[in-house]
Amino acid sequence: MAKNAIYNINCIEGFMRMCNDGWLQGWHERNGGNLTYRMKAEDIEACRPYFKEPGEWVNMGVQAENLAGEYFITTGSGKFFRNVEIRPCESFGIVEINEKGDSWRIVWGLEGAKPTSEFPSHFMNHSVRKAATNGANRVIYHLHATNVIALTYVLPLTDRAFSRALWQSATECPVVFPEGVGVVPWMVPGGADIAMATSELMKTYQAAIWAQHGLFASGPDFDITFGLAHTIEKSAEIYWKVLATGQPVLQTITDDALRAIAKDFGVQLNEAFLD
Repeated sequence: MAKNAIYNINCIEGFMRMCNDGWLQGWHERNGGNLTYRMKAEDIEACRPYFKEPGEWVNMGVQAENLAGEYFITTGSGKFFRNVEIRPCESFGIVEINEKGDSWRIVWGLEGAKPTSEFPSHFMNHSVRKAATNGANRVIYHLHATNVIALTYVLPLTDRAFSRALWQSATECPVVFPEGVGVVPWMVPGGADIAMATSELMKTYQAAIWAQHGLFASGPDFDITFGLAHTIEKSAEIYWKVLATGQPVLQTITDDALRAIAKDFGVQLNEAFLD
């Protein structure tokens, strides 16, 4: 069995591609950002021949019973997205969750490393999104989206303000995230507090914005999750380009137009954010 054959397994290949795509977008300076994927049964079985002797259990400081016994692919703490393709087994790996749902251990990769420092945030949000989507959600992605971060300096840090600004900046937005986006005020990253604050929002939203820090996005697979993040960041970029003209806004997408979009595309828009 070829040493690098694990890299041809669909879930590993997709994980690596998403990391590289995010790097090419400029969302992952240095060791910025992180990605996790909750593996399917067939993913685990395909990767199991490559598992090594498991490491020690490490308590996370958070617990989710609905994730007990699950396996996750995760980027490593302090690792660079730009190195995922050239040094994969050092840059990311697979961890197993114990039967109490409060600890992880490494079963493949992460050589000389450990899971991202924000794994507790990912873990709690996987728990919430698994429950909210009847198990469909499998990807959590944190990126340092430049234009989204910039908006957190000028918009009120409310779900309504950000959702409306993004919806009205690009026609696709109300279709891609009709529920809107959540906003977390600035908090120290990597701990239980930001994990809990974000997971509370993710009961309602697919994506949450971390003030002065970045974007947290979720989805059922790599393509949809990357597409969600890309759509939000592009809309934020459009918003900034309009502001940069210094000209008054003469027209935008009206609330009635947003409702019309939702009706035609069969999605339920969050009426709490409409006038």
